[in-house]
This record gives sequence, structure tokens and C-alpha cells, in this order.
Amino acid sequence: MKKILLIISSIFISGNTFADQPKDWQLGFQNPASDGMRDIVNFHNNLLLPIIIAISVFVLFLMLYACVRFRASANPIPSKRTHNVTVEILWTLIPCLILIVMAVPSFKILYKQDTIPKADLTIKAVGYQWYWGYEYPDENIIFDSYMIEEKDLKSDQPRLLSVDNEVVVPVNKVVKVLITANDVLHAWALPAFGVKRDAVPGRINETWFKAEKEGTYYGQCSELCGIKHAFMPITVKVVSDEEYQEWLSEARVKFAKEEIGNDKLKIASK
Repeated sequence: MKKILLIISSIFISGNTFADQPKDWQLGFQNPASDGMRDIVNFHNNLLLPIIIAISVFVLFLMLYACVRFRASANPIPSKRTHNVTVEILWTLIPCLILIVMAVPSFKILYKQDTIPKADLTIKAVGYQWYWGYEYPDENIIFDSYMIEEKDLKSDQPRLLSVDNEVVVPVNKVVKVLITANDVLHAWALPAFGVKRDAVPGRINETWFKAEKEGTYYGQCSELCGIKHAFMPITVKVVSDEEYQEWLSEARVKFAKEEIGNDKLKIASK
């Protein structure tokens, strides 16, 4: 009983501590924290899910009906019918109409995701085997983001999702993300923002988000990239404008682009 209470309490505590991350026994999407993710959730819950359920129930009904109606004991003389033109026309047209109904709002969402508004902030994310590197081009800031090992986790840090250096962005600002990779394919994904883009070596993909709530949001590499694919999480901390300016002041010193670049060159030369 104590164990059950502990699990229940941990769920409520984690729900309050972390803005969004995967939950035990979670069946649906993470709570949306951007307008883009809200569109995806509404599209899924209000259109796709009812259509899928209706199709599943209808197919199950047809299977049960066929098993009962056309069983051997009820049909000692089997039918020799080979086709039915009306039925064939219906089962071709109706699925086409259903696909059109699904495609139109889907294309609208995709177009909205690919149309990047005027950005307030630009971040470059680079996938490595196996960690993420980030750059704030306009602020002369560059840093690497590694997963924190389980033995080093603090009490409020989730396992396999926490990193040593978080991406920090201001709330209610359009953040443009340039995504690429240094070695193999990776993918930069943040479920709460409805963002997922492949990181391709030699190519820069673009995406964007506008976080509506302050908090810490978690994602992971979503493209199989090697033995440690599951150990390169993404952590984005959304803060107020004042907190963001304070972080910038510290980051310009801590993550100065020239200093980090020189350190990498020294390591490479060795």
C-alpha cells in the first residue's frame, strides 16, 4: 500500500515540478505548450480518433456478421458470386472521401509548421554521436548539452531526460531553430511544442515554436543514430523575459563562442 501511495504521489509531484515530460502509463499526447501542438492535438482528438474508431467498429461488425451470416451450417450450398459492382464502387469512393476529409486539415497544419514567422530568437542545434550542440548566432554563445548520468541526478531531475546545459528561451517569443548534424542522421523533437525535424549532415532544416507557458520541456533524439541513440535528450527551459536576459548575461561569459571554439580545436589537434 505504501508503495502504491508513493507512486501516486510521485506522479502528482512530477506533474507540478516539470512542465511536460512522458508520464507512466500515458496514452495520449503531452499537454500542448504551443499553438502548433494544440492544432495537432485537436486534429487528432476531434477528427482522426473518431474516424479511426468508427472504421474499427464497422470492420469488426462486418467480420462478425460475415462469420455468422455465411457460416457453413447456415449455407450448405455455397454462393458462387464473384463480385458486386455497387459494393466495389462504394468501398473505393468512401475511403477516398475519408482520406480527403483527413488530408485537408492535415495539410493546413503542415503548411503552418513550415511557414516560419518573423523570429525573435534563432538557435542552431547540431546533433552529434551522442549529444547535442547549441549555438545562439546573434549572441556569440555556443555550448554542448550532455545527458546527466543517473548517479549524478538531483531529486528534481528526471532520468534520461535531464542535461547539464539546457536551452533557455523566453516565453511568448517566436524561436527559430536551425537543425543539422555533424556525423549521422539525428532528429530534434520536442513533443510539447509539436516540433520534430531531422538533423541531416551537410543540410540545415528549419522549424519554429512559440512557447506559451514557462517551465521545463523535454524531448529526445527521434532518429536512430547509433548505440547511444536513447541517451541524447533535449531540454528546453522557458523563462520570463527578465530571467532570459539574466541568463544571457551569464551565458555570454560562460559559453563565449571563441573560447569554446578554441577548446574544441585544441582537443581536435591532440
